[in-house]
Amino acid sequence: ESISSQIRSFGYSQKHAVLVPAAALGVGGMLVYWLRSRHKIKTIEMSDGWWGSGERPVKGKEDESIRPFRIETSDKEIEDLHRRLEQARYTPPVEGAAFHYGFNSSYLQKVVAYWRNQFDWRKQVEVLNKYPHFKTTIEGIEIHFIHIKPSYVPHGRAVQPLLMVHGWPGSFYEFYKIIPLLTEPASHGLNEGDVVFEVICPSIPGYGFSEAPHQQGFDSIAAARIFHKLMNRLGFKKYYLQGGDWGSRITTNMAQMLPQCVKGLHLNLVFIASQGLGRMISIMLGAYVPWLVGLTREDVHRMYPFIQKNIYDILRESGYLHIQATKPDTAGCGLNDSPVGLAAYILEKFSTWTDKSFLQKDDGGLESKYALDELLTNVMIYWVTASIVSSVRFYKENITKDPDLTAISRVGVYVPTGIAAFPQEITHTPQVWAKEVYKNIITYSYMPRGGHFAAFEEPKLLAQDIMNFVRKVEHL
Repeated sequence: ESISSQIRSFGYSQKHAVLVPAAALGVGGMLVYWLRSRHKIKTIEMSDGWWGSGERPVKGKEDESIRPFRIETSDKEIEDLHRRLEQARYTPPVEGAAFHYGFNSSYLQKVVAYWRNQFDWRKQVEVLNKYPHFKTTIEGIEIHFIHIKPSYVPHGRAVQPLLMVHGWPGSFYEFYKIIPLLTEPASHGLNEGDVVFEVICPSIPGYGFSEAPHQQGFDSIAAARIFHKLMNRLGFKKYYLQGGDWGSRITTNMAQMLPQCVKGLHLNLVFIASQGLGRMISIMLGAYVPWLVGLTREDVHRMYPFIQKNIYDILRESGYLHIQATKPDTAGCGLNDSPVGLAAYILEKFSTWTDKSFLQKDDGGLESKYALDELLTNVMIYWVTASIVSSVRFYKENITKDPDLTAISRVGVYVPTGIAAFPQEITHTPQVWAKEVYKNIITYSYMPRGGHFAAFEEPKLLAQDIMNFVRKVEHL
């Protein structure tokens, strides 16, 4: 019995010796899994889509060729435009209204007279064609883009691919002044860095020369996926992204979708949720003890008085958004039929979104920052492509799914991020708020001047900030 008891005791101790480490290993494994899952980066699913007409073909591979493209015009196109400009009707403005009621019709007549008699669309087509244009078919629709490579790369400098995405009511043309600064920095006094870019500027589907989606539901996530496919088709595995307006949301989605492909993300507009108790407390305390809630003096200067700058001003400037987010096709009918109506609708944004004080000016301050040829070229891109309706549908597709445009806040951005905060932007997002979504901010710059259309208005300032950001990322 003694021997039997010892054998049983030994067997129990052996079993115990196996079970305890096994249990410890199991608990430890669960703990490691829990810790890793806590730090696992959430991403937006890449998935797939079809935006062509009708059902997606069951057989046959999509044509992945990159096709050269040139913008062209004709006598018929110009004659039709001139006829419509000549037949426009105007309503006299209220005396002393300036731009408080929208685009001042007295100044509008001057713009239209210039458009009809002096603006040379053929010449501007040549300007547009100075950079190489291409088209390729992705998810059933033709995607237009320009792709500019540096003509000369100094020894020791790396060429970085940079995708730049526009917004509404802009176009790829917004980047024409910043492109040479990025592709040939030494020729423009920006030779202190060690980076040179090759720049890719696509037209968002439904904008300009990119085909409009034929199916419902084309939002910023679909655009992000298409632009990743575009960059992959061009042979890029890793690249930088830059955007403002819708371009900011699309490039942010790209960083959330395939962070392994994004070397860095640079933005000049940030979408951040403003609701919640914590945010409300931050806003209330920020006016009195900003340091307590992480705000700087410059943040306070740009954000307060809060009600005026973040409620009244935004309400005044966002009437268009509600229309475009609900009934875009109704509003678009008149804009697509009247070049004068289209110009008033688009150019009014280039006034008050460039500088809020331009409301006080009879000419909206438009020619103090831009040339009429530049402004009308952007309008013409919408006119000749008849793309105003499809462009404003983008609001409905996004806002129907995400009414306050803050869904991206639920998925963090972990790629290196640079933010250029321009003082006349529609809304200001302090760094402490931006960090709630953008977890790896490398540079945050309070820009000295400029508004919503940064690349168009202040190309050198924006180029310098992009280069500074990329330089820091490359030396991490």
